[in-house]
Amino acid sequence: MKKRESIFILLIIALGISYFIPVYSQEGSDSKVDAGFDLYSNYIWRGSKFGSGPVIQPSIKYTGDWLTIGTWGSFDFTDYQEADLYFSFSLPRGFRLGMTDYYFPGLRYTDYSEVSGSHAFEITTEYAGRNFSLAASYIINKAGGAGSFGGDKYFEAGYTFKFFKIFFGAGDGWHTYDPETGRSRFAVCNMGLGASKTIKVSDSFIIPIVCQLIFNPEKDQMFLVAGFTL
Repeated sequence: MKKRESIFILLIIALGISYFIPVYSQEGSDSKVDAGFDLYSNYIWRGSKFGSGPVIQPSIKYTGDWLTIGTWGSFDFTDYQEADLYFSFSLPRGFRLGMTDYYFPGLRYTDYSEVSGSHAFEITTEYAGRNFSLAASYIINKAGGAGSFGGDKYFEAGYTFKFFKIFFGAGDGWHTYDPETGRSRFAVCNMGLGASKTIKVSDSFIIPIVCQLIFNPEKDQMFLVAGFTL
């Protein structure tokens, strides 16, 4: 079976499962659909900056007893666009297994070729404990338009303290690609700390504020990012 056909089957299975799950919350169930809207000063992902200036990041997410499926995007006020689809399954003892389709509007949606393909498909395994989190991700396809090499890896660990969180990530492929040399190497590319607070507007409306200090040792760059969620 071709790799592209395998990807389509995985996506169809996830969408098919979600079709038979009730959309609205029911008595005795926590299942629900949420819409979100984030505004950040910059889009920094795994230690790398994408686009320029402020970004808006809309999202729609369905959360069931064991399945989460949704879409998330990031759009700045110049020309950067990203629109992703994803799904994940809850596993015992705090583990999750999921898949993300990274797509960049402006590229042909139906282009799945290695040379100019617009989709990068990533499989991720996550563990979330009370304070400690760990994630491992792997890109399964090469897509020149999306920037993935195929086999791109990324690992991240995080620990949450009372007032802030620290994180540490390393990867290769599109995470550490150097356009000048045309090479990529496995290296630490994302580390820093984050803090959050909530602003109470009324008894029924609060605004969560997030701020992160991010350092990318591989690119020798540092970022300070702030944003809020509605």
